[in-house]
Amino acid sequence: MTALADLIRARIARDGPINIASFMADALMHPLHGYYATNDPFGAAGDFTTAPEISQMFGELIGLALAQAWLDQGAPDPVTLAELGPGRGTLMADILRATAAVPGFHAALTVHFVETSPHLRALQAALVPQATWHDRIDTLPQAPLLLVANEFFDALPIRQFIRAGTGWRERMVGAQDGALCFGLSEPAPLALLAARLADTQDGDLVEHCPALPGIITSIAQRIATKGGAALIIDYGDWQSLGDTLQALARHAPADPLAAPGQADLTAHVDFAAIAAHAAPARHSRLTPQGLFLERLGITARAQKLATGLTGPALDAHIAAHRRLTHPAEMGELFKVMALYPGTAMPPPGLDA
Repeated sequence: MTALADLIRARIARDGPINIASFMADALMHPLHGYYATNDPFGAAGDFTTAPEISQMFGELIGLALAQAWLDQGAPDPVTLAELGPGRGTLMADILRATAAVPGFHAALTVHFVETSPHLRALQAALVPQATWHDRIDTLPQAPLLLVANEFFDALPIRQFIRAGTGWRERMVGAQDGALCFGLSEPAPLALLAARLADTQDGDLVEHCPALPGIITSIAQRIATKGGAALIIDYGDWQSLGDTLQALARHAPADPLAAPGQADLTAHVDFAAIAAHAAPARHSRLTPQGLFLERLGITARAQKLATGLTGPALDAHIAAHRRLTHPAEMGELFKVMALYPGTAMPPPGLDA
């Protein structure tokens, strides 16, 4: 057991079982013992590897897509270039390098990170020292917004509900014999899931992310009124169904309750929920990451970068291209959706 597990068990003993969202919030963001407050989880030495850490090609193509969206909307000046949950800052560093030659782009933009972890902010400052940091989206500048969220929404706390007749039983975290364990609440009607009675059966589990509607609405309102575009890239699909809560430690699956604060916790993103809160902006069609990157020219870029590579370096480069695009790797599991103004076209690589 971890120090955080002791704190959670004491809370449960005092107040009763907690929902999974409360557990995830503590496990990931507790100021002293939370996973993101105390760890550098990225890369081979960490617990997982994100697309920007796999290859520079990912960030380069994302950057050029955002820059083209900026040009298509008349090259507004000033413009806010923002990232939610920027990890080490690798993605933004690649975006800035790839777009340095776009006329007027860097002169018009300011870089902003939405990040609450002091530990990760320090890592980001080493790569992108010109950034300004925010605890929440609401404090971003009131200007046209170019935003990227790569593997951000999957880390937001979720609640889980199991259908029981016309009501729902919430999956809770309790304690038994000194260990954390899952349990269920009593069944009750739930207004926020009323629409899911039409497409679920008894025993089906659905997930709900409480923070998602507010975040998407805030982004959409800015883009609809000020202009810009948001690229949301994450693993998930259209509409939640089934248990997708998972823990990862040292690149291997782990028990979500075994060591809170020492493993990453995520859940698949419900892109239907994103689309449902996209107004007054528009949202693009949901597109697999592999297809999106191929449309942006990743194969041509990979071939150019391969020039002069041999041996293990070439093998690693080929493997990175495959991992980002192949259906058996990240190509199908990860999806892309854009938010953009009603008067504009979606960013390159995506369909209206």
